[in-house]
Amino acid sequence: MDKILLVEDNEDDVALTLRAFQRSQIANEIMVARDGQEALDLLHGGGAFGPDSGELPSLILLDLKLPKMGGLEVLREIRRVERTRFLPVVILTSSDEDRDRVEGYSLGANSYVRKPVDFSDFAEAVRLLGLYWLVLNKPAPS
Repeated sequence: MDKILLVEDNEDDVALTLRAFQRSQIANEIMVARDGQEALDLLHGGGAFGPDSGELPSLILLDLKLPKMGGLEVLREIRRVERTRFLPVVILTSSDEDRDRVEGYSLGANSYVRKPVDFSDFAEAVRLLGLYWLVLNKPAPS
């Protein structure tokens, strides 16, 4: 089954996202990286999605405000490496700053979603993200 990489340092947002996926009956395994460096270690190092694993996540949900390495720098590194260049990356953040959206898209984000404050709105946003990126979207061939 396809895996999702959630890059999020806020434990409340992690719990809300996991709960929203469960509520939406999206059963994909979700791996959580709690900072930018951990995300890159999972993708490029010896982690679960490293080069030797033969596996990549089907979707990355990426927060922007992260410890150790910010989300935009993580995105830059994801796009820099050939094997992860075309992974679907959705920026899922509380930031509504125009400059964050512009930079996110210029670095190759596939989508930019502002986290709704209300849980039912958040759960619906997660359901729609899962439906689109895991069911309807046809990714680039590997």
